[in-house]
Order: sequence, then C-alpha cells, then structure tokens
Amino acid sequence: MNEDILSILQHRASGFSKGQRTLANYITEAYDKAAFMTASRLGKTVGVSESTVVRFAVELGYDGYPSMQKAMQEMVLNRLTSVQRIEVANDRIGNQDVVSMVLQSDADKLRQTAELVSRDEFRTAVSKIRDARRIYILGARSAAPLANFLGYYLEFMFNNVRVITASGASEVFEKLMGINEQDVLIAFSFPRYSAATVKGAQYSRSTGATVIGFTDSRLSPLGQNSDYVLVAKSDMVSLVDTLVAPLSVVNALIVALASGQEHMLSKTFDALERVWEEYNVYEKRIETR
Repeated sequence: MNEDILSILQHRASGFSKGQRTLANYITEAYDKAAFMTASRLGKTVGVSESTVVRFAVELGYDGYPSMQKAMQEMVLNRLTSVQRIEVANDRIGNQDVVSMVLQSDADKLRQTAELVSRDEFRTAVSKIRDARRIYILGARSAAPLANFLGYYLEFMFNNVRVITASGASEVFEKLMGINEQDVLIAFSFPRYSAATVKGAQYSRSTGATVIGFTDSRLSPLGQNSDYVLVAKSDMVSLVDTLVAPLSVVNALIVALASGQEHMLSKTFDALERVWEEYNVYEKRIETR
C-alpha cells in the first residue's frame, strides 16, 4: 500500500458510516496519539466498539488493526515534534512503572532487531569496511554517541578512521570532501531523521563510496540512500531516543571486525596497557579484605 493512511481516509471519506467518520476524524486530527493506541483504547476514545475499529482497518485495505497501526506509526516517525513526543509518552505511560515499561520496550526492540538484521548485508558490510582505504563514520545529534562509540573502537583496529558528528550539512560536506569509491561511509540516522546525515549519505554515494546505513527501516531517508542497510529498531515516542538496539548491532559489528585480528589487537593493547599504567589513566583497583 503506497498511500499513507491520511490520504486513504481523505479519498474514501464519502463512503464512511457515522462511526467510521468519527474514527477517521480522530485519526486525522490526532494521528500522533492514535498511532500508539490499541484497537480497544482507540474505540473507547472516539466512542465506538473495538470490533468497529478492527472492521474499519480491514475496509481501508489493511490485514487488520495491527497492520493499520503500523502504518500510522511509520507515518508519524518523522513528524512528531519534541513537545508531541512528551505528550504521547505521558499518555502511554499513564500509571505504569516507568522502569519496567522502558526496559520491556528496549527488550522488544532487541528481539525485533535480531529478526530484521540481514546477516548477508552484515557480512558484506564487515568485508567492505576491512577493505576500505578510509572509513568515515557519520552520526548527528542524538545519533552522535553511536558514531563516537564505533569510532573509538575502530581506531584501535584501523589507521584510517574519521568520525563526523557535525549537525550542519555544510560542515558534513566539508569533512566528507575527498571521499571516493575506495572509501566507506558508516552513517547513523533514526527518527527524527537528521537531514545533514541523509545529505551526507547522498553525497558519498554520488562519489562512488560505499554507504552502510544504520537506521530503523530500509524505507527511511537514510535507508533509501544506503548501499547496505543494518536495520535496528528505535522507539522515538519519548523525549529520549531509544538506542539500545542500534548500539547492540554496533557491538556486533565491532566484534566481527575484530575477529581474525587478535594478534594485531593484542600487540596494540599490550602497548596501550603499558602507557595507561605509566600515566595512571585508570584508577587502580583497591583490594579489600
């Protein structure tokens, strides 16, 4: 289904019953909240039965309410403002235990990500990174920690790593100047998608560089501008972007890249340990009796 749900509602409005019209009006006016309601809750909110909500989804052409709900959620991923995030998060949390809810949500995202990550694309990404002349890592705004974390470890393995965390397109282009077909760009972008990151990916592909995108969907702006996509689910319906699943995939990438380089890494870290010891980089463990 290529049309978003708002377009479908608009085109079919004339044929709706009274209850369906009420549902359509609510979804149109408050799609940011409707997208995260169960069928039962949506029905109670607008004053119709749960079965009416389910039948409405089927009549719109969806397999059922979960399919329609997913369509609504995908539609709003890049439309929610920070204020709307807070409102929706408060509405979802209600009287629930926040710790349990957040941990359960993160666990769900990890399970979904485990099913969605293409092992073939993952292995190809590892190969492309190992063979690259230069490795650029791009992550703006809330995705910057992911870029920095990956860059921190890759700098122990490669001498050609460049981390870019600029949030402005002009600065991103300046730092990407010279990227070409021998290079790899690893880019991170999750809702709300950074325009600078997407433009950086577009530019890099235009030079022939390989773009590996970490994002929540192949249809996301970054996904559509990547040669290889490592899908990781991220829940953005709160003030804080949930990056647990993306970070887990980053960990997997680091482990895969380190595999086979044990001898080199052992020499590197042996030298580092001596430096760290000499300059007291880390606090020494206090022995207790």
